[in-house]
Amino acid sequence: MKRFNMSVLRTWSRIGLLLVLAAMAGCSTKPVYEGEPEEPLFAADRILPPEDDTEYAADIYDPWEGMNRGIYRFNAKFDRYIFLPALHGYQYVTPEFLQQRVGNFFGNIKDLTTFLNLVLQLKFDRAMNTFGRLGWNTTLGVVGLFDVATTFDLHKDSEDFGQTLGHYGSGPGPYLVLPLMGPSNLRDGTGLLVDAIPMWLWDPFVLDGHPQRQLAYYGLFMLDSRAKVAFRYYQTGSPFEYDLVRMLYNTKREIEIAK
Repeated sequence: MKRFNMSVLRTWSRIGLLLVLAAMAGCSTKPVYEGEPEEPLFAADRILPPEDDTEYAADIYDPWEGMNRGIYRFNAKFDRYIFLPALHGYQYVTPEFLQQRVGNFFGNIKDLTTFLNLVLQLKFDRAMNTFGRLGWNTTLGVVGLFDVATTFDLHKDSEDFGQTLGHYGSGPGPYLVLPLMGPSNLRDGTGLLVDAIPMWLWDPFVLDGHPQRQLAYYGLFMLDSRAKVAFRYYQTGSPFEYDLVRMLYNTKREIEIAK
């Protein structure tokens, strides 16, 4: 019976992974580069394990599974009854033009985090590209409200401190589901704390003594972050959604660190 369950889990995990990757490919716009094409980031042989591979989704180190599943259920209910209704209300009353300005502003802060992590990883070419984005968007783009750097062919990159730790050989550690934030692990959760420092330093209300403004500031950040994630709880079509999400997150992070 255990072997049957593992076989079913393996099959559903692969199907779910292929569907998610197909959706990602269909919704993305591929940039045009000069020179030889690079190896596809999501090539099948990099994602799917060989037939004789014995590491399945359930083999990901998850010693706190009971707690993680409880947090997963809490996140699902919070998302359904609070987060998504708030997001829909925000999108209903806020013109798309202003939503884009909010997204660009917080994206500019993310570029600062990306730049610092690229420097720490000694990836100086990519760091200079991101530094250029920061310079143009912070000045001509009015503290990041407008993304003028993209018109100058300065593409957006993404790195975080969890990737930096992984770049230097740090393992993921135990799988961890964070309240409200979703799948993570001990390494990436630690990285989130470090990456939060630039956002806190960029906070225009950190010293003005008005907690209501800070609440609005971080509330907008959370709504903007949720708007950029298409995932909806319990809509994957998999009876093993927790295991599927765990495997997808682990695979995604391995690819991001290896790039």
